[in-house]
Formats: sequence, structure tokens, C-alpha cells
Amino acid sequence: MGFVKGRLDFCMDRDRIRFVNKLTQVQILPIPRHELWAFISVPQNLGEITPPDMTFELVGDPPPKTYAGLFLEYRIKIPFLGDTPWLTEIKYVEEGFSFVDEQRVGPYKTWIHSHRLEEVDRGTRMTDEIRYEMPFGPLGGLAHCLFVRGTLERIFNYRREKLSEIFSSN
Repeated sequence: MGFVKGRLDFCMDRDRIRFVNKLTQVQILPIPRHELWAFISVPQNLGEITPPDMTFELVGDPPPKTYAGLFLEYRIKIPFLGDTPWLTEIKYVEEGFSFVDEQRVGPYKTWIHSHRLEEVDRGTRMTDEIRYEMPFGPLGGLAHCLFVRGTLERIFNYRREKLSEIFSSN
């Protein structure tokens, strides 16, 4: 089971309407939860599940494990923007089960990504949920329609395929 599902939410914020996009992907992998956690909680593994054409590069020497309060800096190649710096803060960690990262510097006005793991009969269900806002008002909305949404779907489809490939041999 795996899918990428998108939605547009409307939120009121200080008497104005915000358009918050939501992307959800669910995947079941045939491994125990602790084994999947051991992989996704290591910042260095992110490059392995990012499409090669995005030239993902961690900056500095991140610790071997994710923890709340951790800042991760990386560069990633984004269509039409080129090499783009990105700074993420790990906001919340429930060891072995979930973590939430939030963009501090990067291409989005808002980017909040939750990663959740649940044990199921056939292994572990991993749910990624991203809530994000585009910058630049209507121009950002147009960019989202023309290429951002498709790019994000491609990235998360690639991740699903890579994770299946990595963990199908176990």
C-alpha cells in the first residue's frame, strides 16, 4: 500500500485566509518498527532516499541520530531555483514512533513534516504528512499548480520506491 494524496486547506490567521497545502503518503514496509526507526532517524540517510537529480548535500557533520531541537542544514537542487539552502529544525521526537521537522530557512513560506510509524500485521506503516505554504501569494500558487505539486509527488514516489528497495531485501 502506498499513495501520495494532496489537499488544500484554508486557515484563518490574524483575520486573513491562508492557503495551506497538505501532502500525505502512507507506506507499509515488511520490517519491524524499530528497524525502520533506526533508518529514518539518521539524518545521513536522507540523501539515500532523495532523487539523485536534486543533488542533496548535508552541510556540516550532523549527529548520528535525530533529537528534538536539532538543526539540520543542507543544500538541495530545486527546479527553476537551482541550488537552494534549507535549514530544518527537529521540533518533536517520540523515540521509535515519530518526529516532526519544520523548515526555518528554505523555499517555502511554511513547511511542517511529520513522520509517524505504526506496527501493523505485515510490518510497519509509515505515514508522512507535510503541511506547506507557498511564498509570493498568487504567483506562488501558480508555481504550485504548474510544477511544485508535481515535483513533491515525484520526490515522495521516489522515496517510497527506494524504501521498498532498501527493505525488501531484509
